[in-house]
Amino acid sequence: QVQLAESGGGLVQAGESLRLSCAASGRTFSRDAMGWFRQAPGKEREFVAGISGSGGLTYYADSVKGRFTISRDNVKNTGYLQMNSLKPEDTAVYYCATDKSLGVPTTPDRYDYWGQGTQVTVSS
Repeated sequence: QVQLAESGGGLVQAGESLRLSCAASGRTFSRDAMGWFRQAPGKEREFVAGISGSGGLTYYADSVKGRFTISRDNVKNTGYLQMNSLKPEDTAVYYCATDKSLGVPTTPDRYDYWGQGTQVTVSS
C-alpha cells in the first residue's frame, strides 16, 4: 500500500509560479514512476507530467511543456511539480500518482495509487 499526499496548491495570478509537492510513504518510492494529473470542473482527468523511478525519464503534456518541471527526491520520498508562467487554463485540482511500471505511463488507468489532490487556481 502507498499513501500519497499533495501540497502546495493555492490561488495565484497569471504569470506567477507554484511548486507542488507529493509526499509518498508505504513503499520504496524510487521503484515507482510518478505522474501528475489535473482535473478541471466538467472535464476529464488529464496527464500533466510524468517521471520514471530513477528520474532519468520525463514526459510532459504539450500544454505545459516549457513551463512546468517535474522532479523527485528519492531520499525524501517526495515528488515535485514546479509550475511557472501559470495561466488561467491551468486552474484545476492537481493529483499525484504512482505506478510500478518501468516506464512512464501517461494515462490515469495505468496508475495504482493516488493522492487526494490539491487545488490550483490561477486568476487573470
